[in-house]
Amino acid sequence: QVQLVESGGGLVQPGGSLRLSCAALGSIASIYSMGWYRQAPGKQQREFVASIISEGGLILYDDPVKGRFTISTDNAKNTVYLEMNSLKPEDTAVYYCNLRASTAQTISPTTYWGQGTQVTVSS
Repeated sequence: QVQLVESGGGLVQPGGSLRLSCAALGSIASIYSMGWYRQAPGKQQREFVASIISEGGLILYDDPVKGRFTISTDNAKNTVYLEMNSLKPEDTAVYYCNLRASTAQTISPTTYWGQGTQVTVSS
């Protein structure tokens, strides 16, 4: 059983900063990638924000967040972070942590989601 525990959301003024954290708990054998998605108000689908591919350390960002958001991991803690700077009202969304990993029970990689954390950018 794998559980993702998110923290760090909140209300911030435009131009401000927030740092999201997501810790992966459970019997994880191997992590393939960790990342973040978001679902804005009124939108039905989650959108990709950023991710880190474990093999090779490849880091990917969606265009709207490039240069403002930074994703990082603490491999010892199975934790992924999202540092968000120069926040804009259009960044308002529920942010979801995403993990692809294998466990002792699931040899093939499985996708897991966090519970979501609200980020609101407003003056």
